[in-house]
Amino acid sequence: MQQLHTPHVVVVMGVAGTGKTTIGPLLAARLGVPYAEGDDFHPPANIARMTAGTPLTDEDRWPWLDAIGDWAHGRAGLGGVVSSSALKRSYRDRLRAAAPGVVFVHLTGSRELIEDRMSHREGHFMPTALLDSQFATLQPLEADETGVAVDVAGTPEEITARAVNALKDLPEPVR
Repeated sequence: MQQLHTPHVVVVMGVAGTGKTTIGPLLAARLGVPYAEGDDFHPPANIARMTAGTPLTDEDRWPWLDAIGDWAHGRAGLGGVVSSSALKRSYRDRLRAAAPGVVFVHLTGSRELIEDRMSHREGHFMPTALLDSQFATLQPLEADETGVAVDVAGTPEEITARAVNALKDLPEPVR
């Protein structure tokens, strides 16, 4: 498998259950850059809220997004992959404010497929009960946002290959 090297910092985004934690490390390996798990940036209070089935507020998310943005800023020009739901335009704007060169890989799929995958995963704090709130919050990438949408049907390797191919068409990152 050919490894690509990229100076992009890629944010793998999407609703819970799209495979950010599976695709992120695979994508990072293919790109030859480090991976950071977005969930690891959440403060303990956020994890507790989500575990209890309580959706996060924007105020809950700001420190989390700022921590991800700081990591992405530190990887500018070096490349990296980080996962983050980044469901709203305002969240992506906040990430871009910290790291202007970030690009987004939006993992997309049908609600039925995503719910099925969520119901089979173990050891994750996000219950399927929050999936409706995730879809209600989701604002897909807009035309002026640098990124690509990648369908999550298929194997992780197929999804990763689609992401790599889509990223090839993006312009060089802003430094």
